[in-house]
Amino acid sequence: MPPTLASLVHHSALKLTVRAGEDRLDVPVRWAHVSELADPVPYMEGGELLLITALKLDAEDPEAMRRYVRRLAGAGVVGLGFAVGVNYEEIPEALVDACAQEPLPLLEVPRRTPFLAISKAVSAAIAADQYRAVTAGFAAQRELTKQALNSGPEGLLAALAAQVDGWAALYDASGTVVAAAPEWAGRRAARLTGEVERLRERPAPASSVVGGPEHEDRVELHSLGTGRRPRAALAVGTAAAPGTAERYAVHSAIALLTLTTERSRSLHAAEQRIGTAVLRMLLAGEPDHARAVAGDLYGGLLDAPFRMIVAESVPGPRGTAGGGDRLGALAETVEAAAARSGEAVLVVPEGERLVALAADGGAAATACTAWAAELEAVRALPERAAADEDDVVVGLSAPTGPIAAAAAYKQAEQSLSVARRRGRVLVEHEQLAAGSVLPLLADDAVKAFADGLLRALHEHDATGRGDLVASLRAWLSRHGQWDAAAADLGVHRHTLRYRMRRVEEILGRSLDDPDVRMELWLALKATSGE
Repeated sequence: MPPTLASLVHHSALKLTVRAGEDRLDVPVRWAHVSELADPVPYMEGGELLLITALKLDAEDPEAMRRYVRRLAGAGVVGLGFAVGVNYEEIPEALVDACAQEPLPLLEVPRRTPFLAISKAVSAAIAADQYRAVTAGFAAQRELTKQALNSGPEGLLAALAAQVDGWAALYDASGTVVAAAPEWAGRRAARLTGEVERLRERPAPASSVVGGPEHEDRVELHSLGTGRRPRAALAVGTAAAPGTAERYAVHSAIALLTLTTERSRSLHAAEQRIGTAVLRMLLAGEPDHARAVAGDLYGGLLDAPFRMIVAESVPGPRGTAGGGDRLGALAETVEAAAARSGEAVLVVPEGERLVALAADGGAAATACTAWAAELEAVRALPERAAADEDDVVVGLSAPTGPIAAAAAYKQAEQSLSVARRRGRVLVEHEQLAAGSVLPLLADDAVKAFADGLLRALHEHDATGRGDLVASLRAWLSRHGQWDAAAADLGVHRHTLRYRMRRVEEILGRSLDDPDVRMELWLALKATSGE
């Protein structure tokens, strides 16, 4: 405990007497300062015991004393020590009354007690308190280290919560609470997810304080990790700002958790290298070798149907591919979901691409689709359309097994290509098989081809010499049945035959060729909305 006015009054060698403010003696004293200035406030920082002899004060003027004491209290001075027997044999009643009205503790200092003795007593008490705090901090550091080694992050958080007389929680890279102590703190920590996400946007190390009337307690948030993007975050909740010993404990916890995080990062990099080898073997058609390399790490993933995920960054409005951050966020989301559910997931970054194998119907695959849906909603915001932000497109294969991994990779790439053309975040391969080929005709290249193929017919019709485009559409839609097509057009079948010969002459193509009929029909469908 830091020194207080009460501890100084009870100091047997100082012989101090309380003359006013008896109920405010428990206030901590930051320093003892001597000043005979009529206005020492500009030189005060707050928390001082001011020692005076009233050399330059009219201590018997009630109004002057009220102004003097009021300014001291407003500056944060916690007490006033008045030496008797120097300029005044007793403390003037005007000063006593002013201190009683404020109220500001007033201590009478006997002549035989030098101000230096009081300053030494305060300094010694502060030094002793700091020594106790440092000693307690080192003890806390030893306990936290012991718990981290024996019980992992959960034990460390429990020890930290006990040290700060509060609670502590650990968040993973996605901002999800992975451990908390005491147990009830998990609900409290979960309500701070938004604050943690904002903290993660800042380069590590970063910290923030959450507190105020709307909060139950004061919470410090600290990012963990040494890279540009934090790998985790620590929350520490206390009733008030931590003291020196508690601060040592918090900093020790940050260091230990960062060390654990970076060690996990190194292990993750090693696992990623194994995952890359497994993926290459699967794509090379060597599932048996892939299983042997996967071992216990990814073996379970290869024993059940999985989905291949291919994600790719998309150039921003300024023509630069800047989806790296979003690719990293997707990887963290997928890996965190798999870790929470205890399932394996294989994630391989490839420059501006990300390839992943996730169990079909598992937490990782579900997290991927949920992440994409959230990004899709963000894309739809009006303010997002004008923003120069990075983007990502994702292709998801149908469920498959190790033998068909290469085919699944091709499916995922096809889905990704369709997602890019359609302006979607994620497309699943099943959606392509269950849908129609017609939406693919919206591609600009297809439209350009259709316009070029039909341009001569449109130019002919523009002269008023016949309606060849409509006639061609009717004839193709009726599979070349003359009577049915002519009836749809309201013309004689000989007229329709003449028009189809003109189409062949103008295009230089035979309508007997099924490829020509297919191309013309697709061209008509591609331009039908114009």
